[in-house]
Amino acid sequence: MPAQKKADVVVIGAGIVGAMSAYHLQQQGRSVLLLDRTGPAAGASAGNAGILAYPEIIPIPSPGIMFKAPKWLLDPLGPLSIRPAYALKIAPWLWHFWRASSRKAFEQGIAAQTAMMELAATEMARIRAIPGLSSFIDNTGTLDLYDSEASFNAAAHDWLVKEKAGFEFKRVGRAEIEELQPGLAPQFRHAMYSVSGLQVNDPKEFTRAVCAKAEAAGAVLKPAEVVDIAATGEGAVVTLANGERLDAGTVVLAGGAWSRKLAARLGDKVPLETERGYNTTLPAQSFALKRQLYFNDHAFVVTPLAKGIRVGGAVELGGLDLPPNYARSKNLLAKAARFLPELDTRGGTEWMGFRPSLPDCLPVIGYSTASRSVIYAFGHGHLGLTQSAATGKLVSDLAAGRATGISLAAFRPDRFR
Repeated sequence: MPAQKKADVVVIGAGIVGAMSAYHLQQQGRSVLLLDRTGPAAGASAGNAGILAYPEIIPIPSPGIMFKAPKWLLDPLGPLSIRPAYALKIAPWLWHFWRASSRKAFEQGIAAQTAMMELAATEMARIRAIPGLSSFIDNTGTLDLYDSEASFNAAAHDWLVKEKAGFEFKRVGRAEIEELQPGLAPQFRHAMYSVSGLQVNDPKEFTRAVCAKAEAAGAVLKPAEVVDIAATGEGAVVTLANGERLDAGTVVLAGGAWSRKLAARLGDKVPLETERGYNTTLPAQSFALKRQLYFNDHAFVVTPLAKGIRVGGAVELGGLDLPPNYARSKNLLAKAARFLPELDTRGGTEWMGFRPSLPDCLPVIGYSTASRSVIYAFGHGHLGLTQSAATGKLVSDLAAGRATGISLAAFRPDRFR
């Protein structure tokens, strides 16, 4: 067996959450070894829509959701679907999803996400002020579009909740919609506009830039697959696929959709599932896109990137092993073409990535039940980029034994027991 090597902190996963965790830990004087199977920003951090979605505080599991879910799940190209081959495997996750839809759990989820989003906005503002990172974030504004007055009114309660949480927006009609984003189909006569909407214009390069900042501060980035974590009296032992063993003082598990198996090795059975997200990135000249567009009745977005236009959103629950179903991305692109009649859909690049999804839409952030030397930071679903800076700060607080800026009770790893 290869000799066991020493490490101060091992961060597992070089997506945006792992990158932010490594950066914060290095800034507080720790020595970080950042491990990833395929390198930085190789997964969901490369293909996300780039939205810093601070107002998204409403959990998907909500009172009455289970009456709507069957219709979604049975539509193979709908906003949320499960392939028949995966239905039995995901049954435990769906049970927890149902439990999270109770009125009490729903209200607790809103409170937890509101606190998390306040911290996320504060910490990302600090990141945005760092030379070399500020150029990645643009203030584009966000336009939430509805097909009809009925669907707009049906969402009124959600907007009221967001307003009470301190988010600012205004209702706009057709004339203002046309001014804010020319070229939309005439059916869109009802929308909400947020002038403060922020866009990461290149999520992949932004993640790599954060990794580079951590490396510049002394972190070491190493390509490696982790196959085991074992708690010890003074820390934890990390075992790599090549047989190498690392004796670490602290381990941060930020492996996204691949985190469940490693958490289970420590005795934590977290019901983490995999949302398979699809999108198409079109050339920048495909449409004169001015800002982020949410098509709320169809569960997809169109966002402006530095090098193109990204069309994506709908979710398939299908694990890590099933082959991609690119009919989903094609369906989204066809809808986008109807809603943006001048959109040129030629020359796009299709993508499918894995988002780590927990049934209550809250991430796992906290100590492993096996040891306070192992910190979990995974399961952010669609909000990994949005909450990455906050998560990195929370991880550094936990590693130092400091009080965290928000309560982590709602994010604890054992909450599903």
